[in-house]
Amino acid sequence: MTITDGFVSVGQYLATRLLQLGVRHVFGLPGDFNLNLLDEMATVEGIEWVGSSNELNAAYSADGYARVGRCAGALVTTFGVGELSALNGIAGSFAEHVPVIHIGGLPARASMDSSAPLHHTLLDGDYGHFVRMFREVTVADAIIDEATAAGEIDRLLVAMISASKPVYLGVPLDVAKAPVSARSLDVPLAPLASDPHALSAFAVALSREFADARSLVVLAGPDIHRRGIERDVAELAELPGISIASQSGSKAILDESHPSSLGTYLGATTRNAESRARVDDAEHLVMIGTAFSDFTTGFFTHGYDPASAVELALDHARIGHAVYPGVRLDDAVRALRHAAELAPLQVGPVIEPVAAASRVTVEGDSALAHDSFWPEIQDWLEPDTTIAAEAGTAFYGVLDLDLPERSDLMGQPIWSSIGFTLPAIFGAMLARPDRRPVLFIGDGSAQLTIQELGHLYAYGRNPVVFLLDNDGYTVERKIQSPDARYQDIVRWNWDLVPAAFGADDISVLSASTSAELQTALSRARAADRGAFIRVVLPKYDAPRLLEVLARGISEVNKH
Repeated sequence: MTITDGFVSVGQYLATRLLQLGVRHVFGLPGDFNLNLLDEMATVEGIEWVGSSNELNAAYSADGYARVGRCAGALVTTFGVGELSALNGIAGSFAEHVPVIHIGGLPARASMDSSAPLHHTLLDGDYGHFVRMFREVTVADAIIDEATAAGEIDRLLVAMISASKPVYLGVPLDVAKAPVSARSLDVPLAPLASDPHALSAFAVALSREFADARSLVVLAGPDIHRRGIERDVAELAELPGISIASQSGSKAILDESHPSSLGTYLGATTRNAESRARVDDAEHLVMIGTAFSDFTTGFFTHGYDPASAVELALDHARIGHAVYPGVRLDDAVRALRHAAELAPLQVGPVIEPVAAASRVTVEGDSALAHDSFWPEIQDWLEPDTTIAAEAGTAFYGVLDLDLPERSDLMGQPIWSSIGFTLPAIFGAMLARPDRRPVLFIGDGSAQLTIQELGHLYAYGRNPVVFLLDNDGYTVERKIQSPDARYQDIVRWNWDLVPAAFGADDISVLSASTSAELQTALSRARAADRGAFIRVVLPKYDAPRLLEVLARGISEVNKH
């Protein structure tokens, strides 16, 4: 990038700001209305363009990139057709508090001002349709011009990282090349700071709340990841008298072998009854960055009262009914640690762990089922792994595992859009190249976003994909009408799929028996370029947690 007389182009300014936030990959597709923008962004060293197979996949990849990269995600689409293809992915980021900037390349200002009947429009002269649609699933939006570009870009990015939610930026074709002052680039962007008076009052009240506390139980949620404060939470676990349970969207936020870990809390479906009781009966419960929904509470079978707990949220804190607006999550966790250090906490009994996936004795030629598949995976997983598990049999199978050290589980328990994880783990792989990506995805879900498989292998981070081939939508079969025609999918020849998408140099393996699975796992561990393993499972079989989940959904749907 060349700065001429203190000026850069709008595209260069935007790319530089993204770099300053830690974003080094931008996903998307080219279109005639964003080509100027892409050309300008390409002149900024350090930003890498990653072409996606479609805009929905680009949105999912940007989401996955932001979830594990402790920064943000970015995607660029073209006006109208490209933007709307990405809308579902942006809505998922909004629902699950993931900071993503969606940059739309728009027609030139003259065309929009004159209501020109251009392609990609609805031919009614209204160029505001699509930004109004995005207004429902973003925290801020702007269509910029030359005079406002720098300030509006900064405003949107600060809103994105402060709220940890998506924003929409529309860049007209001619504005992308317009010069703006580079002076602001010397001032780093930062999320909004805590209100100092509210933070001080909260810290005093928190110390008073825990003045006689003998123990604290923390329920850790996914917003801890959004703020990148996993280490702060891990340091809490080193204090005496503190136990930490995680929600499904933040599984293994504390290494599950840690003596302070209570594992994953899912209401009545929690694997360890003693862990569940420790949360539900806690004298002092602290909810840090939690998400409250049907899927995170075991269909509202939780036994704790959220209203009486201490809550540390992204932009406020609460002690019972007293709310402290403007207290940011980062500062609230530090205040919690200070209060805990002053409290008379005592080391309590360590909960005995419950075996993750009970091993079933089977003959080598026995057909695979979920109760024999997941114990093999438990033994195969290694430290330093990013695991993505698709909504359905995959996610609820992995939730019952104990993840190895320095590993994360990435899923989408709130939005639960099938097909999310394949593009998302591609984004996560680029954000965290120090971890091996491992994906578990069902055959029905994979058919939605399979186009991104080629990119996953082409970028060479040695990924392993487990394609759970169970002949259709097993989760829906468990909920209702298991033999209905709408539960079926077209059968694909999965062994040929990787090569069809350009991955003809990876290990393609199949396993329908225990012996075949053990062979496939051994070969996948040693693979140099990655592996694709088709795992044949019974149509009507499901992991323990999915059986419980499906019964819960079925009961709710009856009312």
